[in-house]
Formats: sequence, C-alpha cells, structure tokens
Amino acid sequence: MKIAEQASERHVLNVIVDNEAGILAKISGMFTARGYNIDSLTVADISEDHAISRITIVTRGPEPVIDQIRAQLERLVPVHKVIDLTEQGAHVERELALVKVAGKGDNRVEALRIAELFRANVVDTTTSSFVFELTGAPDKIDSFIALMRELGLVEVGRSGIVGMMRGAAGA
Repeated sequence: MKIAEQASERHVLNVIVDNEAGILAKISGMFTARGYNIDSLTVADISEDHAISRITIVTRGPEPVIDQIRAQLERLVPVHKVIDLTEQGAHVERELALVKVAGKGDNRVEALRIAELFRANVVDTTTSSFVFELTGAPDKIDSFIALMRELGLVEVGRSGIVGMMRGAAGA
C-alpha cells in the first residue's frame, strides 16, 4: 500500500490576539505539540491601548493541515481572529534584513552596485565591510543574499515576514 503525498503549500496567517503574557508561548507550543513547523514569526502591538497584537506566522502544509492549524488557533482563548492571507487573496508581504558583507577592491565596488540595484541602504561601513538594510518581499531578500554570498557575505539578520490584505478593509 502506497501512502499518497499531499502538496505542501506556504500560508501566511495573521492571528489577532490579546496582548498578554504567555500568548506567544501558547501559540508556538500548539505548533510544537502537533509537529507543525513555523517558517517565520513576527509580533506587533496594533492598538493604542496596547491591548491587542498581531502575530504573523508563515507555515507550510497540505490544505487539511492548514485548516487544522487555523481551527486550533481559533480555539485558543486570547485569540480574536485568524486570517489566512494566502486564501483571502491579494495581500502585501514584507521583510527587513540586515546583511553584512566584507570585501575590498572590486568586490566592494560590486557589492555597492548591487545594493543600489536592490535599493538597499548602507547603515554601517568600515574600510573592509558594509552592513546593508534591505526591505521587500522574501524572494527579493533571498536573491540579494545569494548575490552577496559571492562577494563576501559575513552575516544575515532577518526580521520575519509581516503581511496584510490590500485595499481599504482592515483586520
């Protein structure tokens, strides 16, 4: 008997929660307990009175698993709403990266040229290195990092993905 493999899809989930101690541990614990993976996780306070936060989770799995993740998140007490941006339609995703590149001579010039093409900002510089700040879609950041590997990539720090629906309606 052969077990059929299901296609794994990437999903971006916005989880609106009460801003209380332990909520992030509850959510990440739910993923861990069930063997689900989190590709990216970001949290931001979204209300004036600091009572509500948005947790953006990027995960992968076949559709039944994603449905199960959504259902289990919705059952957690401090969760107000779970929005699957991937299924809702047009949305915007962005990420911030700090990329350190060491190099001299031609590699240094080439790193600056590529950074200009990607609209990366130089936020720190020495005679032998740069730290670039880059924002954009995850694939743009992946491409920039791949090019910098050839020129002397030293270190990368990434913020994780944030996302929201396009248009006038809010979460």
